[in-house]
Amino acid sequence: MTLFRPVFVLVLVLLLVGCQKDAESTASDGVDSDGLATGSSNADFQVYKSPTCGCCGEWVEHVQHTGFSTAVHHPEDLGALKNEQGIAPQYQSCHTAVSPEGYVFEGHIPARDIAQFLESPPEGAIGLAVPGMPVGSPGMEVGDRFSPYDVLLLKEDGSSEVFRHVASASEQ
Repeated sequence: MTLFRPVFVLVLVLLLVGCQKDAESTASDGVDSDGLATGSSNADFQVYKSPTCGCCGEWVEHVQHTGFSTAVHHPEDLGALKNEQGIAPQYQSCHTAVSPEGYVFEGHIPARDIAQFLESPPEGAIGLAVPGMPVGSPGMEVGDRFSPYDVLLLKEDGSSEVFRHVASASEQ
């Protein structure tokens, strides 16, 4: 019985090391734990999310399907990253995307709004946000359920204004 415990611990350690190597090779192969392409530093967006958030993965797929490229990251402290990017708590959601120009896109924003913003960024803007997780927004689809929501324009001074009101799923 005394030999069993050290052998068990050794096997457990070897399994954990093997899993870590698999995770490292997966990350270097350009795929994260959700099976999403992680992309490169040249991507249209660096996306920061929890590795366990399925709706974030669905949103990433939404923007990829519209032609944007993404690189997905799983920071240890997502809240600190949001604060560093100037996203006040009242505007936060579950994931943050950052463009090469430094614009932030917080939450389940329709890709068409991101494209419109990037075509002509308003002066004094830091990006867009859809606070919370509105049912029916990209990545938050639940059958035919939909809750109208606002896409907010975030400003350098910490304020916001409505960029666009989304009244129905067909307007996304």
